[in-house]
Amino acid sequence: MSLPPATDPVSLTPAAADLIRALREQHGPLMFHQSGGCCDGSAPMCYPAGEFRTGGSDVLLASLAVDGVPEPVEFWMSRSQWELWKHTRLTIDVVPGRGSGFSLEAPEGVRFLIRSHLA
Repeated sequence: MSLPPATDPVSLTPAAADLIRALREQHGPLMFHQSGGCCDGSAPMCYPAGEFRTGGSDVLLASLAVDGVPEPVEFWMSRSQWELWKHTRLTIDVVPGRGSGFSLEAPEGVRFLIRSHLA
């Protein structure tokens, strides 16, 4: 399921866009998924496109255009998490530190982080 294109609920900071460009160069096309679990499960996880299987319990929130990346980077979220966050706008940022997940940025010593504000 995807959202209507009225307003993109997801954006990127310049630091996140830079990291996405570097990861794209290393790993090819990318995607994000945010589950809504606890701890690092609540952080956006970056995978090679198609490596994380989405299904009926997920919502495509955005297809992000990143300068220097030839294809959109899809951002998926679990439907149950979106129900809780649907009144927010999300910004993908990067902070120092390593998460404990399988996200592609982990070896870089940084992690993606969601910053949110009410829409």
